[in-house]
Amino acid sequence: MVMFLSMFEGKFEERCKEALALAKRMRHPIVINHYDCDGLCAGGIITGSLRKLGIRARNRTVRKLGEEEIRLLAKENEKEIIFADFGGAMGEAIESELADSSVLIIDHHQAKDGKILQVNPHLFGMSGDFEMSAAGAAYSVFRDDDFAHLAIVGAIGDMQEPLTGANRKILEHAEKTGAVKSGTELRFFGRNSRPLAQFLSYASEPYLPGLTGDTDACHAFLKGIGIEEKKGEKWRSYSDLSKEEKRILVDGLVDHLFAHSSRIPLDELIGEVFDLPRQPVGTPLSDAKEFSTLLNACGRQGKPEIGIAVCIGEEGAQEESQALLRKHRQALREGIAYAENSTEDFGEFYFLDARGVIDDGIVGVVAGMLYGVIRRDKPILAFALYEKGEIKISSRATKKLVRDGINLGATLAEACAGIGVGGGHSIAAGAQVKEDKINEFLLAFGEGVGKSKSEPA
Repeated sequence: MVMFLSMFEGKFEERCKEALALAKRMRHPIVINHYDCDGLCAGGIITGSLRKLGIRARNRTVRKLGEEEIRLLAKENEKEIIFADFGGAMGEAIESELADSSVLIIDHHQAKDGKILQVNPHLFGMSGDFEMSAAGAAYSVFRDDDFAHLAIVGAIGDMQEPLTGANRKILEHAEKTGAVKSGTELRFFGRNSRPLAQFLSYASEPYLPGLTGDTDACHAFLKGIGIEEKKGEKWRSYSDLSKEEKRILVDGLVDHLFAHSSRIPLDELIGEVFDLPRQPVGTPLSDAKEFSTLLNACGRQGKPEIGIAVCIGEEGAQEESQALLRKHRQALREGIAYAENSTEDFGEFYFLDARGVIDDGIVGVVAGMLYGVIRRDKPILAFALYEKGEIKISSRATKKLVRDGINLGATLAEACAGIGVGGGHSIAAGAQVKEDKINEFLLAFGEGVGKSKSEPA
């Protein structure tokens, strides 16, 4: 195991050391992590690091952590448990149901400290929304440089770009070890792995009106700006272009988006990108953004164990994940096509009712993609069918809205009081509410958004 020197000081550093000592005392722990990219990265870091230490760690990925899931762990008589990417908000339930167990929480959501040992940037004056992901917190505890890249992938998957604060410290260290290489480029999926027309037609984050989902239009666009797609018999990728060709492509995209009245900011087109030199060249694993999308595909397509296997480098996992990735991106394209024509302005927020149309596992991703085609002046709220008569609620904001006072995690939690459960980050949050409580929730959410805008940030 390659160890890094302390990047942090003070009480957070002490808490990380305390957490590592507790983890090392465990013999057969179960690692419980969230099913999104950051949760899978955190789970992979913890599981992989423990196994390298000779500890027989098991992994379980879940979509949510509520009282039911905690009671199940107690019923299963689990005595050594590590929660990753959630748990901080469930401290009282964990203390009550798992009082006889050795428990460690590694989280980055808004939470309060309690009796359970918890590593969480929010508890130490850092932002878990923008400065450190769950994967970054897990890496800070276990400090195994074989998994340094996952801390960056997790942060990107949790929309924490540009990397600042603790994330920037982790990046600087990862670059020194050769695990990550940063630069400034177009930020679409497939810079290294896709032919140019597919590179554009498969773009979903951000969504390109008039190009996403239309390969013929992408061929015509590239021809129109004078970019040759083939060199000899080989289809060219974005990484094959010269600096001048990249400039022409960016200028052409800016003109195209302006012509289509797109609201995508320039920093969502161009920005810091992160190559992963130790991963297989020419695959989604060689680019941090692509890696994050692949992991989201695994989790949201119901195969999170494949994502964990990819994170810890199990043989054959990458191939299995590719099919899930194709299915995921197709679902996103279909989802945004529906959302473009179905989103309503509810005054304080935009509302997308996607019940029965968009799967609950991707409705939040689609909601975030909507900012490419609608005004960015208010939060987006989206509904999808969930389970047992419940509605899955996903909300998204922009960083400017957060700076202006929006806190979706707190607003959702308050709006769900007594009728459901909700919470998350200031910029992205989720909830579950019974179907017969929808109107009550919508009124409370709208009031909460209005109140947050009227109060000083």
